[in-house]
Amino acid sequence: MTTTTGTGLGPRALARQRRRASVARFWRQYRAERAGLYGLTALALCALLALFAPLFVGSDVSSVTDAPGRPMQSPSVEFPLGTDQFGRDLLGLVVWGSRVSLLVGLLAAVLSVAIGTLIGVTAGHFKGWYATVMMRITDWFLVMPTLVLAIALATVMSRSLTTTVVAIGVTTWPTTARLVRAQTLAVETRPYIERARALGGGHWHTMSRHVLPNVMPLVLAQTTLIISSAILAEATLAFLGLGDPTVVSWGGLLQDAREAGAVSAGDWWYLVPPGIAIAVVALAFTLCGRAVESVLNPRLGVSR
Repeated sequence: MTTTTGTGLGPRALARQRRRASVARFWRQYRAERAGLYGLTALALCALLALFAPLFVGSDVSSVTDAPGRPMQSPSVEFPLGTDQFGRDLLGLVVWGSRVSLLVGLLAAVLSVAIGTLIGVTAGHFKGWYATVMMRITDWFLVMPTLVLAIALATVMSRSLTTTVVAIGVTTWPTTARLVRAQTLAVETRPYIERARALGGGHWHTMSRHVLPNVMPLVLAQTTLIISSAILAEATLAFLGLGDPTVVSWGGLLQDAREAGAVSAGDWWYLVPPGIAIAVVALAFTLCGRAVESVLNPRLGVSR
């Protein structure tokens, strides 16, 4: 039998109402962060560009045999960003490359945050020898250069997008694990955790129903910050020739420009557009992450 509150709403309806009010309050506070709005606008435009890239440039934009122009043409009316070493339209390649760069960055960030959250929550909850072992492993990953570990993994595994995602995800989780464990330890000291245990709540119930919802705001903010690092890491791996050679990405375009001698030849149009695209997206995610962090934890004074 469903009980009602003084407002006439059942528990589930009341919970949905509170969630809607929480989302509305979050958006109201987020809109006050001007830098965060700029970053969100830039991300929305990039996401739309990536989603509708097949409509804008077509899936044959990366074809070498059907290249529409001559190799290394400078920017013109026909080719606003010039052409690459094969005569392909660089504007179309940059637009098409956004799909891979954004996808790899998002997936790698999700994998990284998932690993860090799992280790952080369990280490903060169980404590004892388990927490000691997990934190020593985390410390080892923290002191090791992330890029070197990612390069090592990408070298020994096959060159594919999955390899890139795994190489970035399994090397960038320690910071999240540290932050989540600290938050978990703080949540575990609250009275309602003791009441849940006294009423028979087990480990899974405590972690999933009480601890995880309270650390999710931190996880959300950390995710937006890690995505920018993941995109930069993907570009770096592709630039070093460790990405998937069968797909077009911003880092892969920089690698192609280096191999074609664009730097020494002064063909700036081959280097600047993908570099600017990487910088803009990384900056946009960082601005959004700082804004989210400031809204969820005002005491940090991130934007002040």
